[in-house]
Amino acid sequence: MASWRRVRIAPSILSADFGRLGEEVAAAEHAGADYIHIDVMDGRFVPNITVGPLVVRALRPVTRLPLHVHLMIVEPERHIDAFAQAGADLITVHVETCPHLNRTLAQIREAGARPSVTLNPATPLVTLEEVLDQVDLILLMTVNPGFGGQEMIPSSPDRVRRLRRMLDERGLEGCAIEVDGGINEETIPEIVSAGADVLVMGSAVFGAEGGVAEAMRRLRALL
Repeated sequence: MASWRRVRIAPSILSADFGRLGEEVAAAEHAGADYIHIDVMDGRFVPNITVGPLVVRALRPVTRLPLHVHLMIVEPERHIDAFAQAGADLITVHVETCPHLNRTLAQIREAGARPSVTLNPATPLVTLEEVLDQVDLILLMTVNPGFGGQEMIPSSPDRVRRLRRMLDERGLEGCAIEVDGGINEETIPEIVSAGADVLVMGSAVFGAEGGVAEAMRRLRALL
């Protein structure tokens, strides 16, 4: 990993205390978070059901950080405008749910958000080749999505390395690689060395021993 690259931290509200969600997000921002990651699940593409545009709208005045909405849902094109209007800065959709991916990514940009694309662990990287120059960020799932607290799939660092090579070969230095799933103090060194730019972390930040500020301090020191 180049020494000049600043690795960014994106705490996921999936692990936050929803009874005091605004306070949790404000604490993460104060502690030095770079993004707030919002996992949207529909009970169809993934087993669980989480939040919708109303939560994004409620969080928008709470923080100045970019809100990254991760749509783990079928037919995401039906909901993109609502999330963008609610205040999402970055919207990511799954390759697996978008039969017309170019159109969906264009829709995100036209709605005023930055487009991003996501791959499940078993989805080949080749599915990205035709849209690499159309996205600002690529999210690689390092667990199968739908549940928090899973262990990172061991092959994930190699997958990140191969994606980094694809981007470098095309001169797409402005496209960030984000990883999500099982990212913690033990797995950070290898996944960052492989080329990850943005780390999504839930339980490693929210609910960690010592609180959000102490968790962020430890993570920044490690990075």
